[in-house]
Amino acid sequence: MADADGSLSLTQHLLLVSIGGLQAAPCGCCSAMSTSPSSPAWPGSMAASGGATSVPGRSRASAAAAGFNFGTLGFWFPWSVVLLVVAAVLFSYIALLLLLAVCLLSEGQRLYLHWSHKIGILVTLSFSLSATAVLSDLWSKEWTTLLLSLQVTAPFLHVGGVLLMTLLSWPVALHFFRMNKRVRQGLILSSYLAVLFALYLVPLGMYSPCIKEEGTLGPAPALIGHRGAPMLAPENTLMSFERAVEAGADGLETDVTISSDGVPFLMHDSTLRRTTDVYEMFPNRTDAPASSFTWSELQMLSAGAWFLRRDPFGSAGSLDASERLWVQNQTVPSLKEFLDVAAHHQSLVIFDLRRPPPGHPYRDSWISRTLDVLHNQSSINSSQVLWLPADQRRFVQELDPELQQTSGDLASIQQLQEQKIVQLNLHYSHMEQEQIRKYASVNISTNLYVISQPWLYSLAWCAGVHSVTSNALHILKNLQRPVFLMTPDEYNLMWILTNIFSALLVTAVFIFHWWRERGLPFCSGSRQVNDNGPYSKFRTEESDIQGVRWNPLFFEGPSLSLDPLHVPSLHAELSDVWSISSVGVRGEAHGSAVAANLPTITEEPPRDKRSELIG
Repeated sequence: MADADGSLSLTQHLLLVSIGGLQAAPCGCCSAMSTSPSSPAWPGSMAASGGATSVPGRSRASAAAAGFNFGTLGFWFPWSVVLLVVAAVLFSYIALLLLLAVCLLSEGQRLYLHWSHKIGILVTLSFSLSATAVLSDLWSKEWTTLLLSLQVTAPFLHVGGVLLMTLLSWPVALHFFRMNKRVRQGLILSSYLAVLFALYLVPLGMYSPCIKEEGTLGPAPALIGHRGAPMLAPENTLMSFERAVEAGADGLETDVTISSDGVPFLMHDSTLRRTTDVYEMFPNRTDAPASSFTWSELQMLSAGAWFLRRDPFGSAGSLDASERLWVQNQTVPSLKEFLDVAAHHQSLVIFDLRRPPPGHPYRDSWISRTLDVLHNQSSINSSQVLWLPADQRRFVQELDPELQQTSGDLASIQQLQEQKIVQLNLHYSHMEQEQIRKYASVNISTNLYVISQPWLYSLAWCAGVHSVTSNALHILKNLQRPVFLMTPDEYNLMWILTNIFSALLVTAVFIFHWWRERGLPFCSGSRQVNDNGPYSKFRTEESDIQGVRWNPLFFEGPSLSLDPLHVPSLHAELSDVWSISSVGVRGEAHGSAVAANLPTITEEPPRDKRSELIG
């Protein structure tokens, strides 16, 4: 399960996955859209990212993978929260059953699983398999996040693993000393010690970017507002970009579509349905491509009312009356307005340029039309623009060499230098410290998208990432240092102390059970104790035998004297019996042929002297 930025939080990782969610679907700057061979031609086709055609179903799948499914439900629904809550409840249920089982086994009890618990375990298993299959389909590209989260949490997961194995030493030692077969004893002990010692030595091969020497941590990655500040204002509006700058953004990211009359404007989705009131103004064109509208038609739409009505991030309630009025008045901004805001605040800009579908008037002139706005209509400096579109890159470089050429694809250093690439815009799953260093050595910086979780931002910080695209600027800007940052000496101390504590405790547990199972006194003058478990023989104390009588009808051997001197030998014989439900059973003739040849043991209460005289 992922957040809207596609990242896993630490809680989710431990259950294997955080919730929250910060976007509807990855934008063109943040993911590659695939081309559908069955996409219809203009005007029914969808505007694409970087020249490819976007498929509505793919967008909805991406949104679901991000944690929400707005396209299907019509509102932001955190289904990943529901999934996580259910998983947490089932996990707690199984953990409780396991804990009770260990307690019962420790007391020598046999386990009988009630039918309701069998159904519960079956439901848990079915849910786990189904959830894994669904997530693997919707979120197949995000499993790398698990490995990234391990880089941050590995030092602490190691400590948790050692402590867990230390706790397991109690039932392991108990059953080890109660088993009579040495083969089983050796198998249990060797398996346990192998896992324990492996955990002790795990740090020798552990890698975590956040274990760094003092003074080697680089500056915090610069923050680029993903569609502005979508948690504080309606995405892709002038208010959102102003709020992003106020929150400390160093750059602004957006998506550009070209209207049917040639005006580049800001819109992430291929339709206007989610972020405008097109269903009220143009009810018959709700699902029409955004690029099929003219600029005058776009100016009639509200781009902020939906934010107050649906409150996608639960932040609308914190707006005062003037801010709510500001939101209501937001319209679809043009590229020129966006560039002017960035120029005013001296912010970097990066945008994905969506090529119009076939049949659009500006299908073939989309690059030149965008450059015309950039050069002739806006006040921004070309050096502030990170040019992302790969189409016609050589033409763009020749026309404006000051644009910072940015690539969204991994390539060799030689290939990037040939294209004059100065920055990479990559998904955070490509975060590799060594690779980032190699690119940086030839002055190629790295921007990662979309990172909104503090732990993931911390990992990017430790790995030397230069900038990140984020929805949560106001949260990440306040992070003073990476989460879980520590020096090698601090971690070595934690590692060694944990191992020493664990080894001492495990040794003490095994000594205790060895002492207890052999009935050794715990202090001088104490009574010898025999703890009987499922692997020990039932021992009958001499004081428990009040009277024994042999039935001669079922005994063909010599008679047994009831002399008290024979009682100890009888006690020795009885000590070899594995289990006796009752000693006081009189021998009676049964139909079994076997029973006819067995002596029976009966127990009678002791008779006082008066009864003997009467007898």
